[in-house]
Amino acid sequence: MIKFPVLNVRMIPLDKIEANDYNPNVVAPPEMRLLKLSIEEDGYTQPIVVYHDKERDKYIIVDGFHRWRCAKEYFHLDAVPCTVIDKSIDNRIASTIRHNRARGTHQIRGMSDIVLDLVREGWSDEEICKKLGMEFDEVLRLKQISGITAAFAGHEFSKSWEEYISKYEQEKQD
Repeated sequence: MIKFPVLNVRMIPLDKIEANDYNPNVVAPPEMRLLKLSIEEDGYTQPIVVYHDKERDKYIIVDGFHRWRCAKEYFHLDAVPCTVIDKSIDNRIASTIRHNRARGTHQIRGMSDIVLDLVREGWSDEEICKKLGMEFDEVLRLKQISGITAAFAGHEFSKSWEEYISKYEQEKQD
């Protein structure tokens, strides 16, 4: 069932919002200037996606870090439009990556770290592929970039790459 948290946008004070500690997305200065101009010309057309940490009464950014930065650094706003999602940390990470990848922006090293974190959380390669919208070979490359043996712990290796890919494709169809 499709949910519509965007229908529940509310203004949240900037001092209640903070960045997450896992987003690998980086915006170069020209694109940051373009985002600032976009907000100046069009306003905030997309809410910032946040998770509410009830214990600390803080909102953690899932998507929209750079829109939040513009609000703080350029426009000195008191509050910004946000939509709140309620997900576990691993699912918030997956949401952040999906948002970034859907826009075509992510850093390879950061993605490698994210994949490693999800492996440590117990996610299989298949789950990572499915939930982050990645191809199997991309997950393997990112695990290799990490240079950490733990990324491959529990990984089933085959004597034949083709045999393994065939098995993976068959499991994906089932």
